[in-house]
Amino acid sequence: MFENLSDRLQDIAHKIKGYGKITEENIAPMMREIRLSLLEADVNYKVVKEFTNNVKEKALGEEVSKSINPGDLFVKIVRDELKELLGGDSAPLTINNGLTTAMLVGLQGSGKTTTIGKLALFLRKKHSKKPLLVACDVYRPAAIDQLVQIGKELNIEVYSEGKGNPVEIAKNAINYAKENKFDYVLIDTAGRLHIDEELMDELKNISSSVNPNETLLVIDAMMGQDAINVITGFNDSLKLTGVILTKLDGDTRGGVALSVRHLTNIPIKFVGVSEKMDGLTEFHPDRMADRIIGMGDVISLVEKVQDEIDEKEAEKMAKKMTKGKFDLEDFLAQLNQIKKLGPLENLIKMIPGAKKMGIDNVKVDPKQMAHIEAIVLSMTPEERHNPDIIKASRKERIAKGCGLTVTDVNKLLNQFEEMKKMMKMIGNNKFKMPF
Repeated sequence: MFENLSDRLQDIAHKIKGYGKITEENIAPMMREIRLSLLEADVNYKVVKEFTNNVKEKALGEEVSKSINPGDLFVKIVRDELKELLGGDSAPLTINNGLTTAMLVGLQGSGKTTTIGKLALFLRKKHSKKPLLVACDVYRPAAIDQLVQIGKELNIEVYSEGKGNPVEIAKNAINYAKENKFDYVLIDTAGRLHIDEELMDELKNISSSVNPNETLLVIDAMMGQDAINVITGFNDSLKLTGVILTKLDGDTRGGVALSVRHLTNIPIKFVGVSEKMDGLTEFHPDRMADRIIGMGDVISLVEKVQDEIDEKEAEKMAKKMTKGKFDLEDFLAQLNQIKKLGPLENLIKMIPGAKKMGIDNVKVDPKQMAHIEAIVLSMTPEERHNPDIIKASRKERIAKGCGLTVTDVNKLLNQFEEMKKMMKMIGNNKFKMPF
């Protein structure tokens, strides 16, 4: 997300850092570049104008201390204005001590049903909640079946009455949730146009009957600036509490995210960053501003690792590695832990200075990881625990077993040995970093 804008702004920031002081004359070409980069990112032109005016005014009006590089100061101003444009402070999801209810609405095809499953998983993993999914989309063929399937996949219960009255289904679901000690109800509604009065009235009736704590609009980020009209249309009828932007990973421009809060005053609460069920993340304006300006997102990276990696297991593995007792069985376990974190290239982009180090565009081929896994799985338990016994005949058998070549097997074994040596050196404090 925001790749094109991020690249442009980081290039601009690099040029500005060479200036001895900020003057109207020397930042004029930079302001033009910022204006163009935002417009190319599909940011609303009114928002672009206000943003650039604010940046210019603050940059020229700022007293610069001798200890601060003017270029660094300018970058900070751009970053702070981006944060404000994205919403300023984070807007967390409402979570009450008792029962909390959220109603998800949106256009057809915006990804509501999938998103409701992702949100339920988020509530269970992050907040230890017991969510109930409610099937109120009684119009789209197979919508109920899709929600039921998602519920089975996640082991989360779905409340359904078939093709009944959505208003009555929603009310009955709330009673069912109270009786069965659920603490978060997520209502899936039918997709509709915001100009369809009859269907919008139905949403209003559901809302008035259950009085949801959250009314969240799920919208496709690929819509671009048309999304603003949709958000405004739904908000006029329902008083939205937040927006969930889906497919932000597929839109390298991301302009709608930079326009939503400023033009509608409705916060972005979540963004969809992958098609997987764990591909929904909370939206933090400050972290996103840091990523756009090239400062990385260490907090989100650490949180992701903490969520997915077993801390005790990681500590145990680290001790084995530094003592040189790390075997291919452990290596396979580590590989599976890493896979839980999602695409590695997404994690690399969260590292501060990734662009400067030239690693921001590194592509990790999932096939390579699959090949490594296949090679290790083709070994016997004895071979995994003691790779030294793997000689020519064993290598040929392993290669045939995984459908690869002896060269591939040799490459993995050599890399594994090098890694073991390095880890042992670190454990013995003999390894010196080259800086």
